[in-house]
Amino acid sequence: MRTLRVAESAGFCFGVQRSVELAEKLLAEHGACASLGELIHNEDVVRELSRKGMRVISDPAEAREGEQVLIRAHGVSPERIRALEERGAVVTDATCPKVKAIHKIVSRASGEGRFVLIIGMKQHPEVEAICGWCGEHLVVENAAELAEIWDNYTNYWEKPLSLVVQTTQTRSNFTECCDFIKKRCTNVKISDTICLATFTRQEEAARLAADCDAMIVIGGKHSANSVHLAQICEEHCGNVQFIERTDELDMSRLRQADVVGLTAGASTPAWIIKEVRNKMSDEIKIGESAVEKEPTFDEMLEETLKPIYNGDKVSGTVVAITGTEISVDLGAKQTGVIPAEEFTEGGAKLEDVVKVGDTVEAVVVRVNDVEGVATLSKKRLDAAKVWADVEAAVEDGTVLEGVVTEDNKGGVVVSVKGVRVFVPASQTDLPRDASMAELLKKTVRLKITEVNKARKRVVGSIRRVAQAERRERTEAIWNEIEIGKKYHGVVKSLTSYGAFVDIGGIDGMVHVSELSWGRIHQPSEVLSVGDEVDVYVINFDKEKRKISLGYKDPDANPWKMFTDRFGVGDIASVKIVKLMPFGAFAEVLPGVDGLIHISQIANRRIGKPEDVLTVGDVVDAKVTAIDDEKHKISLSIRALGEPAPVVAEEESEEPAEDALVYEVSESGVATGEAPAEVEE
Repeated sequence: MRTLRVAESAGFCFGVQRSVELAEKLLAEHGACASLGELIHNEDVVRELSRKGMRVISDPAEAREGEQVLIRAHGVSPERIRALEERGAVVTDATCPKVKAIHKIVSRASGEGRFVLIIGMKQHPEVEAICGWCGEHLVVENAAELAEIWDNYTNYWEKPLSLVVQTTQTRSNFTECCDFIKKRCTNVKISDTICLATFTRQEEAARLAADCDAMIVIGGKHSANSVHLAQICEEHCGNVQFIERTDELDMSRLRQADVVGLTAGASTPAWIIKEVRNKMSDEIKIGESAVEKEPTFDEMLEETLKPIYNGDKVSGTVVAITGTEISVDLGAKQTGVIPAEEFTEGGAKLEDVVKVGDTVEAVVVRVNDVEGVATLSKKRLDAAKVWADVEAAVEDGTVLEGVVTEDNKGGVVVSVKGVRVFVPASQTDLPRDASMAELLKKTVRLKITEVNKARKRVVGSIRRVAQAERRERTEAIWNEIEIGKKYHGVVKSLTSYGAFVDIGGIDGMVHVSELSWGRIHQPSEVLSVGDEVDVYVINFDKEKRKISLGYKDPDANPWKMFTDRFGVGDIASVKIVKLMPFGAFAEVLPGVDGLIHISQIANRRIGKPEDVLTVGDVVDAKVTAIDDEKHKISLSIRALGEPAPVVAEEESEEPAEDALVYEVSESGVATGEAPAEVEE
């Protein structure tokens, strides 16, 4: 063995440290006390505390009247606590705050009529205590057992389900169980109650074991977290020794190992780790001076359990999340608790804004040493920071963001990270007759115009920001505009001659002729105010600040559709749309009309078109001429009929006029001129 690597997180966790400290305090104040069950899963620590005057009782009935009784770190059921009090014992609760958080979760779930599923070791005292706080519940140790019993508990799975996990379970086991449940239950609430210290220790042990030739794990054989630690190391290293104390260490198994790793469970005191390390260090000639430089257990305990007070600014790591609160490890005697509602302002989802392992800052609101809990407020700390930002924003014109929470006739109230900012109606950027309620629950950007901290009054303006942003967008558009460029806009208003469209701070006009390829009389036939539309630039004048826009799709040009489909000689089914003295106009396709000259309506001479046709008639006609340049079409019904019978010379009709070729305007309206004899 040449190198010894010791895990940074080895040894006592916060909950164990707290319980040992409480025991030491009771012994110092009263000279004796009792522990309901072994205080922690370490025989050496229990033996040392027993030497100092702490006796271990297994049942509340063993407690003496007036005796100081300590509830161990694993916790107990409420029934056992009541039994102790009925015996006249003075109870001090040393339950780990992480475990107490689980008690609250399952108690609340049972009160809501939910079935509780506990992932953990059935005979472990922590799990037994959790069961005491539940109504209907079931304990399973792993996903395999869960799958095995699934069919036998059909009635349970049909109920609303809450799932918790023993604080010392492995992350992989918890994840496997969650995956199984999620696929089968639709109404399940999952609380990740694995202690962050346990998870950190397990992750570190896995990395260390993968890099070492041998691993030493120190911990009690009946300590769940120590057992899991050894199992994790065995998955990554083939030479693992799981020991409780120094005399169990087999040095012969380390002779051929170049690198040896050392870690310890949460119930292992620092002095045992130190003894094992010193024994191993002799093999690699690490001097005693190097060992002595490490802080003592008492020093580490004192550093970790520093007191906190109301008003303190604290920082900690999120260790558990429920629907109502977030538990934070502060590295102190107390576990911090922040109400979940402080993270969900504005409708945010709790899982989107905070996760286990996140570092948060907050202010201490209330300290409860009896329960080992400190109520925190992240909102108050954020508000204090925001006040400083708000005051600075008046001077430098910084744009802030907030959510509109209230409205009235005078304006709206915007919450900027907890600070109430009043925005007068004239500064909301809403039209004069608009309702302030339109802004409720919306996120807005504003500038601070007035701050009076003494009166806690802050005034802001949404309008100033909106105007500045519109100016920026306007300049950007004019700098980049070009003919043919496309924009996505909103219809702002309609007139008889077109529609005005906001393309991002600038209004452009779509002429009625650009709204549709077909016939329309009013823009309202195509668009409505508020419609979102895609338009393109037809023309613009930067000096006059005018933009002409197009709306109708160039690819839907009816003339192109006509020429793609028909040619001279083709027969089309057409609809008569207008009758004139010199002929009839017929719609070939929407937006494309052709002229049937009076001489081409029938195979006989007729006086006027209405003698044969009526507006709305649908007839077949032959395309006889196409002027692609002028968009003119000539049609003939006569060309499809039988030749006219021979008539007397005096009745013979005059030579037929050539079919009129007429123009179709850009708006789709067909126009033409009458033949010469009609004009005369």
